[in-house]
Amino acid sequence: MLTAVSLILFIVELQIPSPFPIPGIKLGLANIITVYAVYHYRAAETAMMVAVRLLLGALFSGNFAALIYSVTGSTLCLAGMLLLRFVIDEKHLWLASVFGAVLHNTGQMAAALALTQTLGLLAYYPFLLVAGCLAGLFTGLCAQLLIPRLRKIKKE
Repeated sequence: MLTAVSLILFIVELQIPSPFPIPGIKLGLANIITVYAVYHYRAAETAMMVAVRLLLGALFSGNFAALIYSVTGSTLCLAGMLLLRFVIDEKHLWLASVFGAVLHNTGQMAAALALTQTLGLLAYYPFLLVAGCLAGLFTGLCAQLLIPRLRKIKKE
């Protein structure tokens, strides 16, 4: 079910025009579900959810070219957040989300550098990091607000 919700958020976000003139910068609404899953499900379950969302997202968006960037960014992000959950408690998962966004952008940049062999792309990296931190903060806070509501639903 979480995979479906994250995929729906991904598709909804595709319909929203980007307010940023810099390509590749987006909120990453599907990551709200990923951050939640990191703290509430086993690593393998969360990784499977992310992998299925990436593949179906590429299929539904028709953008298989971006899949390599998504996979490298998501893999680094997920690995880092899975480790961070042992250091950063659930009350501060928004902070893990910010770190995850930085790792995601780092993975994307590494993929871009490897594919294009263009070091000039590094000039884009600081802008990507700032946007990633803001997006990570937003998605992390959304996940933080989601947890008490989901607990309340489970009790009913």
